[in-house]
Amino acid sequence: MKQHKKGLVVWLVIVAVLLVLSIAVGPSGEHEDVQIAMRDAVLHDVNRISLFGIRDVNPALISAMTVSAILLLAALVIRVFVVPRFSLVPGRFQMALETVVGLLDGMAGVAEPGKRTFIGAYVFAAGVYIFCSTLFELFGVQAVATNGRSVALPAPLSDVNAAICMGCMSYLVILFGGVSHAGLHGVKATLKEFSLPISMSFRLFGALLSGLLVTELVYHYAALSYVLPVIVGVMFTLLHALVQAYVLTMLVGMYYHEVSEKPKPKPKKEKRKTAA
Repeated sequence: MKQHKKGLVVWLVIVAVLLVLSIAVGPSGEHEDVQIAMRDAVLHDVNRISLFGIRDVNPALISAMTVSAILLLAALVIRVFVVPRFSLVPGRFQMALETVVGLLDGMAGVAEPGKRTFIGAYVFAAGVYIFCSTLFELFGVQAVATNGRSVALPAPLSDVNAAICMGCMSYLVILFGGVSHAGLHGVKATLKEFSLPISMSFRLFGALLSGLLVTELVYHYAALSYVLPVIVGVMFTLLHALVQAYVLTMLVGMYYHEVSEKPKPKPKKEKRKTAA
């Protein structure tokens, strides 16, 4: 115990010294203004990228295409080479995969076997995409902008357009569940929640953007620290990846089953017999 305490004290002292030096010395060289950096993190209107001869492409679009390609390739490899080898006695990878599928399936609140195929598949795809796309920014993939500056590709969902697309797609999935299982009653129940795509979109966008802005501030005002930016970046990224994947899957599953429930028939009133 004493050795662990001494190690913890030494580590805290090193972090404190690095933080003090970073504040005292300040950033070295030319750095982008923090206001411009934070504005570009929201609007992506400064550091644009050229893609296939098309100039001024949003970096978040490059991130979304990269993450989508990686996930589709991984799904193809797992389906072709791994799934056929599954057995009754699961290995480590099979157990991990079944745990993730079962967890997201439980978040979707799937109760009836007839609803399992569609909503379970969508919730799994959406949860995995949100989690992996949020972790994408941790790798710090660099690209050269049209202005000659090297920029790190952001998380796809930190762009408001991607968050709105995810919210609208989830709303359409809920509407499909209402139409296919409850007919006109499901349509009415879904249209009552007209603000649902807006709330989903901006909840997802705001949560991811807050972590990005905090990380930007740390990198600009503690430029020489090799400890604090890493801790803050990893902490916010992992937290948002888990929380937002959990929140969206829970909301989609909850609303899907709410609008897909068929209305219960009203009990018939018994006619009172009048005495002759």
